[in-house]
Amino acid sequence: MPDSYSPPQRHHTVPVHVGSVAIGGAAQVVVQSMTNTDTADVVATTQQVRALAQAGSELVRITVNSDAAAAAVPRIREALDQAGCDVPLIGDFHFNGHKLLGDHPDCATALAKYRINPGNVGKGKKRDEQFARMIDIACANDKPVRIGVNWGSLDPVLLARLMDENAHQTEPHEPTVIMHRAMVASALESAAQAEQLGLAHNKIILSCKMSGVQDLISVYQDLASQCDYPLHLGLTEAGMGSKGIVASTAALAILLQQGIGDTIRISLTPEPGGDRTREVIVAQEILQSIGIRSFTPAVVACPGCGRTSSTYFQQLAQDIQSYLRHKMPEWRQQHPGVENMTVAVMGCVVNGPGESKHANIGISLPGTGEKPVAPVYVDGEKTVTLKGDYIAAEFQQIVDKYVKTKYA
Repeated sequence: MPDSYSPPQRHHTVPVHVGSVAIGGAAQVVVQSMTNTDTADVVATTQQVRALAQAGSELVRITVNSDAAAAAVPRIREALDQAGCDVPLIGDFHFNGHKLLGDHPDCATALAKYRINPGNVGKGKKRDEQFARMIDIACANDKPVRIGVNWGSLDPVLLARLMDENAHQTEPHEPTVIMHRAMVASALESAAQAEQLGLAHNKIILSCKMSGVQDLISVYQDLASQCDYPLHLGLTEAGMGSKGIVASTAALAILLQQGIGDTIRISLTPEPGGDRTREVIVAQEILQSIGIRSFTPAVVACPGCGRTSSTYFQQLAQDIQSYLRHKMPEWRQQHPGVENMTVAVMGCVVNGPGESKHANIGISLPGTGEKPVAPVYVDGEKTVTLKGDYIAAEFQQIVDKYVKTKYA
């Protein structure tokens, strides 16, 4: 990354503290995730929370949908504390949050933040009563609240009101435009109501999640222009595999580049038996690729071509990437700044030496027909040429030594 590069100027928001984590204001963009275990299963949920935190999730949201789940929350918190895992827990409430928080005060205390969906907190008069009950509990426990609007559960009364008003206009807007406005209105009106009920301005975070990339961008641009609450970004129901990763990246990268967004979550549908931590890694890679934050040393590797008939460089790049991620929990504590390191693993002489010189450490492996040697570059200078059967192990040792001396 050029020295002259500076991250996007952030949209001004007020800081909100969720446990020990600051969101908004001058704080860095925060990565969060959500468990998919049955929260009533204390052991499984604790294990997954720890795994997500270990992967780099700075906040973890858990479903609280039943008395059993609510009763389990303080036990999960206790188990995490005993394991030395202090990641803040967010309670995700729908439909019955007012009852669960009221009936389980230890749950209300153990959680660092409550997520309220204004679209399903209640119907008719009960909506205001049940919303007020949750806000009262948040105030009593000094907890922040995320008012999370989702277009799959948008308040039908609000949407009908805006659609009716639009229908009486001389030049009515398209229904999609009204849907976008309803999302923003639901968030802002609910936030205003929460403040009227006594919740402090700096205890509120907003989100307006949609599953369409252009819809999400439009709604968050509108929302950011109308408030200074911290904003949680996420493309809801993003999907599986590459589709979910690409769609989330396309939407969030644009908003983050415009300075919009204070905390993010990548909502990937896990493949059967898949690792939940993948969404944390994707979130980190989005932030790191556009220069907003650094989490782990970056590996630069060429895509391969007819000059690289050997797959050796591919395997070495993969091994080095895995090794760096494996070492990061230890290095993060002992070698601050190592997350900014760049390692190049190149497959032939065309771009190999050049890319290796640009990286902190680089190796240029021999391509097809090239001399079977691999020059290594450290901070732009060629230091050694590796050859033989132990290139990978020797290069890993060079990386280790560099970390210990450069980031002592």
